[in-house]
Amino acid sequence: MRHIIGLLASSSLLLTACGGGGGSGSQAASPAPIASAPAPAPAPTPAASGTCSLTNRQGFARDVLNEWYLFPELLVTTANPASFTTVQSYLDALTATARAQRRDRFFTFITSIAEENAFLSSGSNAGIGIRLAIDTPARRALISESFEGAPGLAAGIDRGDEILAIGTSSTTLRTVTDIIAAEGSAGVSNALGPSTAGISRVLRVSRGGVPREVSVTKADFNLPAVSSRYGARILQDGNRQIGYLNLRTFISSADSPMRDAFRSFRAAGVTEFIIDFRYNGGGLVSTAELLGDLLGGNRTSSELFSALRFRPEKASRNESTFFMPRAESVSPVKIAFIGTGATASASELVINSLAPFYNRNLALVGANTFGKPVGQIALDRSACDDRVRVVAFSSVNSRGAGDYFTGLASTLDVTCQAADDLTRPLGDPQEASIRGALDFLAGRSCTAISASASSGTAAGQSQRAMIGADRELLIPAVPSPAQREVPGLF
Repeated sequence: MRHIIGLLASSSLLLTACGGGGGSGSQAASPAPIASAPAPAPAPTPAASGTCSLTNRQGFARDVLNEWYLFPELLVTTANPASFTTVQSYLDALTATARAQRRDRFFTFITSIAEENAFLSSGSNAGIGIRLAIDTPARRALISESFEGAPGLAAGIDRGDEILAIGTSSTTLRTVTDIIAAEGSAGVSNALGPSTAGISRVLRVSRGGVPREVSVTKADFNLPAVSSRYGARILQDGNRQIGYLNLRTFISSADSPMRDAFRSFRAAGVTEFIIDFRYNGGGLVSTAELLGDLLGGNRTSSELFSALRFRPEKASRNESTFFMPRAESVSPVKIAFIGTGATASASELVINSLAPFYNRNLALVGANTFGKPVGQIALDRSACDDRVRVVAFSSVNSRGAGDYFTGLASTLDVTCQAADDLTRPLGDPQEASIRGALDFLAGRSCTAISASASSGTAAGQSQRAMIGADRELLIPAVPSPAQREVPGLF
């Protein structure tokens, strides 16, 4: 049966429900599936006195975990809610054992219903509109990507630029070197300020060694899931045509540009593809399924794309999704997926789901992926604008394989190391990762990716999104819904 439940970029299965009343004994109602992205949240109803107290909100969160958590045996039942000043810190304590085992690296969290719905439907968020990478040892802040329709690109900031200094004015500029030396990478996030429209910053930016000062004011914008500049194109490699798709995130507004891209690939007779997931933290399962279908012109409706598996007492929720070829679907002969340690969740689901059908004709190029074969359901308490996302299911492919907590590199027949080359635009055939993907498609040899944990020993307990040995996409300590799904977004 074709399921219609959405999976979030943090690889979350989107389910909504109303929680019970206040009090530590409140029980979360059974979540009900909804199609694709959620409908806009209604205006919160007035909460009864005490309903949204910290104690009651913590109780709701605990009840959600007790009923739905995929690893109930790992919950820390001795965590005392009175010892914590936020719902999130209490959730972190409850899931500490699973986190230590790399099974829940801060994937269980509380967020705003309204803000998350806005992002999932259209990419709505506020900020400069850049993706920022930090080289902590060298104390550098580098622009990995700049988004169309946002203030950063309008101010001339783009991939390959370096932020040298940050201030609220030209007279308060503080160098990134000093910021990182004093506060670590978190200091850069603090200096840039919250994701609130109207906040202004002055940046000293360098391109090609030439510094300049720019003033940017954060604004509301809809993040395009597929870039209008380089998101979809046909690359020429000798006399061969290669379909290239760069997907930033799995949100419902990606569906139309993806269909348009594959319509053009199909019309051109393209059979070899590069799918660039290098910064893609995941997204809606419905969008992941659509991408699988668009790449599944040579699959049938009897072939399994992926299956979701809940804990035993919730097995009635298990879902199996089969391929459903569309009018725009192509029939690939070879596929190269570009990935990094920022590639997670729904991105990994797509790669893992297609791998059984291609064997050595599918490769991961770049670096090992993040390692998130589990997903979250969401249960809502609308009176408090609280959405608890709880790890509740695992994802497996048609071979039953899905235990890739250390990344996908060790599970695939072919992997090829390649750098994320900031000296060239995304979509450029000479960019190092794209060049590596073209080499694989052409049958040229490569060096395999190390199958060690993608985020390293220390980072294995965190949300760090490593995109190279020296760089990680910056994620604030308290990310917005958009920043959870688009690593490095500011």
